[in-house]
Amino acid sequence: MRQRHGAAMYFEGRELKEFAEPVDPGQLMVGKTYFSLNFVDIELLIPMLEAVVFAGRNLEKGDQDVLYFQDVDSYRSGIRYGSGGDAGFQSGPAKQCGHIYEFEHALDQLLACSLRRNAAGR
Repeated sequence: MRQRHGAAMYFEGRELKEFAEPVDPGQLMVGKTYFSLNFVDIELLIPMLEAVVFAGRNLEKGDQDVLYFQDVDSYRSGIRYGSGGDAGFQSGPAKQCGHIYEFEHALDQLLACSLRRNAAGR
């Protein structure tokens, strides 16, 4: 990214892949921020992006390949899983984490969404 004179900025062009690249569940790192990206419509024109922190795997007795993610605000406040406090946690099977991305790959999906929105006249 190059900044021009004044407040305007220019973002280098990039080629977008035709497929999404969610994070590999085996590569998740505890304490690292990821991005949950979902779309509210079938046309994939209305994205919902949320920053989440990977809290760990199989944190409850009986869990089998369950991933846990925490909201960023509570994580940054020092709250951790099982420590009490007001925190939002999401969990689900590792095989269903196709909506979790590293930043650059989430950005690619948002850029693709922008192209779809332009094509749809929105």
